[in-house]
Amino acid sequence: MFYSKKIAIILPDALQRIGLRSLLTDYFSPVEISHFVSFASFQPFEKDYFDLYFTLPDILVIHSDYFLPKRNQTICIVNNGNESVPMPSVLPVNTSQEEIVERLRTILRETDISYAQTKGKELSAREKDVLRLIVKGMINKDIADKLYISLNTVLTHRKNITAKLGIKTIPGLTFYAITNGLIT
Repeated sequence: MFYSKKIAIILPDALQRIGLRSLLTDYFSPVEISHFVSFASFQPFEKDYFDLYFTLPDILVIHSDYFLPKRNQTICIVNNGNESVPMPSVLPVNTSQEEIVERLRTILRETDISYAQTKGKELSAREKDVLRLIVKGMINKDIADKLYISLNTVLTHRKNITAKLGIKTIPGLTFYAITNGLIT
């Protein structure tokens, strides 16, 4: 079901690194796993060597210039599923082993699909315009009026933005827009 993936685990906590490595090798072999205690120890590797990255939200935010282009390959480790993280894949760790394994299975399946679908796709100029207005808090009708397009066109642009970026939340889209210089 899964092809052999090269996985980077960037977590300062040894228990989390070892536990995640164990789950991945026990349930999702074959995988090639490298783990790092910090982003600094990870940096010597080639930019596109790994297929997947597991890290914490604070590491992701500090090094967003690296992880944001790889958002469909990056999985954030969070204490619970309620944390707002601007990434499509989140792995809550305060749950049962069975739930974690099932979530990993879903994440690995989704990253295969979304990475294949979005690789090389950039937002069009009009999609960037719509995104700017979305993160400014405008509703679909106001966006349509401002850009002189139909409401259906706005909805199509929103759907395309979500599909291309793999980001579904307004905070996530805002984070993307700020880090990519679309808004200040």
